Amino acid sequence: MSTVALRKDQGKAEADYGTHNQISAFIQNYDKVKKRTITFAGMSFKNDLILRAARGENVERTPVWLMRQAGRILPEYRAIRNSLSGFKELVETPELAAEVTIQPVDLLGVDAAILFSDILVIPEAMGLEYQMIEKKGPWFERTIKTREDLKSLRIPDPAEHLWYVLEAIKLVKEELDGRVPLIGFAGAPWTIFSYMIEGQGSKTFSKAKKMLYADTAISCELLQKITDATIAYLKAQIKSGVDMVQLFDSWAGILTNEQYSNFGMKYVSQICDAITEVPITVFARGAYGSRTEMGRLNCNTIGLDWNMDISESRRLIGSEKTLQGNLDPCALYSDFKAIELETRKMLVSFGPDKHIANLGHGVYPDTHPDKVRCFIDAVKEYKHN
Repeated sequence: MSTVALRKDQGKAEADYGTHNQISAFIQNYDKVKKRTITFAGMSFKNDLILRAARGENVERTPVWLMRQAGRILPEYRAIRNSLSGFKELVETPELAAEVTIQPVDLLGVDAAILFSDILVIPEAMGLEYQMIEKKGPWFERTIKTREDLKSLRIPDPAEHLWYVLEAIKLVKEELDGRVPLIGFAGAPWTIFSYMIEGQGSKTFSKAKKMLYADTAISCELLQKITDATIAYLKAQIKSGVDMVQLFDSWAGILTNEQYSNFGMKYVSQICDAITEVPITVFARGAYGSRTEMGRLNCNTIGLDWNMDISESRRLIGSEKTLQGNLDPCALYSDFKAIELETRKMLVSFGPDKHIANLGHGVYPDTHPDKVRCFIDAVKEYKHN
């Protein structure tokens, strides 16, 4: 909190919001939380709200965190990032990855940290090296086109090929010292498959979809190989200390419902069945027609994107799952009063139980940090009747 309190250059938006009062309230709240330590699965936490919500237990208030909270919205992150050769150096340097993972806990007051990493560490560990090109995104020089390409891939040993991720987890856990839980993550098989075939981001991922139609056998073999690698990776993250995990299926929405069932959900289900040690969340962006099937997954939480109607999603998914989301990230471009109003509307729609507050996608990099704080505070201050 001292970093926030000492900053003098946050601009008019920060002054308008009343940063001094916000910080004072946060410190007072933290002092109260600090006195209450909870033991969960062998680990003591001062704040275990998100774990209890994921388990479907009663909570004093709705927990809140944001996808992409560790990133470009924070000037402290940008200072570190700008001192390095590139994004991958940050991902692959455990001490720095740990530092930026913890920044949102200290500076924003979220109820969980999420590991700073990238979903594309899995294809690289399998043998497909990627580059993160500034302002363009990921680029794979080599992609999977034939069975011979497929045979060249390995199932990585996380301790050997992803050691830097596991080391970062250990450092984060030591530094957090039970303040909040740590979320680990991986890309879902279909989304990882899409990059391994396409070689880069795409509006249509037509090459990846072509592979599904033109060579279903190779597609299924590759998806299974990614699934096996992902299970091993997530289990290694859990062994290293993460307290819950999330699967990101960013490109679920480009498939038909039938395709997503056969080439997406089938493999997500395998991962959910395999991860029994900690709560698991599935976030499948755009998979509107698959919500009923999601309700049958062996997971704790389903993430909703901002276009998924809350009451409809609850009806389709069922009452057993915790739901996560789902404020439109663009709502954080509004003024503070509007953000507070939209946040309250979201909380009313979800109700007091089985909900983890978040955005319906990652926070956008040009969002002002004070707007993010406004959202977080609005969640924390809301009391359900």
